[in-house]
Amino acid sequence: MAIETSNAATLMEIAPRVSEFRRFMRVFFKRWVVVIGLAILLLIFIAAIFAPWIAPYDPYKIATGAALEQPSAKHWLGTDRIGRDSFSRVIYGSRTALEVGFITVAIASIIGILLGMLAGFSGGWFYIIIMRAVDTLMCFPGLILFMFLSAVLGNGVRNVIIALSIGTIAQYVRVMCGLTLSLKQNDYIMAEISIGAGSFRTMLKHILPNAFPPLIVLMTMQLGTLILAEAALGFLGMGIVPPMAAWGSMVNDSYIYLQTNPWLCFAPGIAIFLVVFAFNMVGDGLRDALDPRLRGLI
Repeated sequence: MAIETSNAATLMEIAPRVSEFRRFMRVFFKRWVVVIGLAILLLIFIAAIFAPWIAPYDPYKIATGAALEQPSAKHWLGTDRIGRDSFSRVIYGSRTALEVGFITVAIASIIGILLGMLAGFSGGWFYIIIMRAVDTLMCFPGLILFMFLSAVLGNGVRNVIIALSIGTIAQYVRVMCGLTLSLKQNDYIMAEISIGAGSFRTMLKHILPNAFPPLIVLMTMQLGTLILAEAALGFLGMGIVPPMAAWGSMVNDSYIYLQTNPWLCFAPGIAIFLVVFAFNMVGDGLRDALDPRLRGLI
């Protein structure tokens, strides 16, 4: 028995220690679809940041004499019905999509995480009120709720962000509340509470850091969903409307020319597909890399 224990201890000393960062990178880049998604996101970010230098024309400049031109070396994707360069508008549309997605996720996650953590940790009447309100919001299908809120608030970037934030908060509250209820039963948290540690100190020092990996995955996947929802509202004429460059409103503005000028509709549609695909793949890769069940296998 002593010999076996000694051998086991020797093997543990000899076995190389793999850092958490290396393990994360190995799992995250293991699947080629995640790498493709990351490359697509990199291109989208570059296009959004450097849009004034990449776009060949002003996306808002009207030239009625050049309306509905065919794709050419001068206009790669042709021009729309009032002569605006479609390629430039697709590039500027990436700015709108990322702006709406990231601001909405920031607002919804901050409010939702705070409410969910407080509800799960405090319990009692506060938990009942918050969770019943969340249940009420989650009774409505996502797109129907977004449409209702957009109809009440009106068009525009700010109102779309507010509508999407309100409709998304419930998911963060539910996830964070469940994580808090699970984490606060751990011995080290119960021991800290028993010695008189404050509730806010315990939540910020122990609950939030341990709950952050699943929340990062949720945020990443929500970005694709919210960009798709913003495009859907724009297509229905209830979100961001012309003249602002937004992919959904561009599809709505050009689908009537689908037979004669199909690229006007396909270009923003493909952009929506690529960015949603990329965020979903990256979120899936983050989920695999942050899953503690894989730590001993990779």
